[in-house]
Amino acid sequence: MADKIAIVTGAARGIGLATTRLLLRDGFRVAMLDIDAEELHARAEGLSGVRAYPCDVSDPGSVTATFAAVAADMGGIDALVNNAGIADFGPIEETDFTRWRRVMDTNLDGVFLCSQAATPALIARRGVIVNIASISGLRASTLRVAYGTSKAAVIHLTKQQAVELGEYGVRANCVCPGPVRTKLAMAVHSQEIIDAYHDAIPLNRYGSEEEIGEVIAFLCSARASYVTGQIVASDGGFESTGVGLPALRK
Repeated sequence: MADKIAIVTGAARGIGLATTRLLLRDGFRVAMLDIDAEELHARAEGLSGVRAYPCDVSDPGSVTATFAAVAADMGGIDALVNNAGIADFGPIEETDFTRWRRVMDTNLDGVFLCSQAATPALIARRGVIVNIASISGLRASTLRVAYGTSKAAVIHLTKQQAVELGEYGVRANCVCPGPVRTKLAMAVHSQEIIDAYHDAIPLNRYGSEEEIGEVIAFLCSARASYVTGQIVASDGGFESTGVGLPALRK
């Protein structure tokens, strides 16, 4: 595994940073990409086996230049983790085209651009793509007309990638996190929201960044060598609950 190279976008914090650490544990060298250059370099400084590349995944020019730099510095690509994304929520009637495009630019276009840039290298090494969508791409929710739609599109894009790249030995899978106990979530989720999630999730808790990262790391590994085109909800059972009326819970 010593010569395995992974690219992780949105790697400066949260799930991306947790995934980076887990891939390092598994023997990958990791190209860490993030739009926040200062935070990216600060996080990369304490890690062995990484290189940091500031990159705006929504900008075709930035993606092209960054992936060329990764190729020059690190060689091929064995795994691409498309994790970078933004959460910009609001009522459907208040969602203008500016908000819509801002979300799509990063959450959908970024996945497309990075995947296209990586495809020749992934084909050469029979690599793997892991796209990070969301439980919001599997089930509708309030305030998420742009966010949820972008993540649903990522799910379908993953299936297209699996079907079209499979003949080259390239695998593509998608992880859909449920509520995750990140610093951002805990800063904006009231106790009422936390209690509501507790009632709605069969495991009765938020997930951790590391728990999501473990699923991603597995899909990047040879242990998942016959797994492609799959949408994995890492959500404590949230997507399985259907109506899930709290009054019916014991």
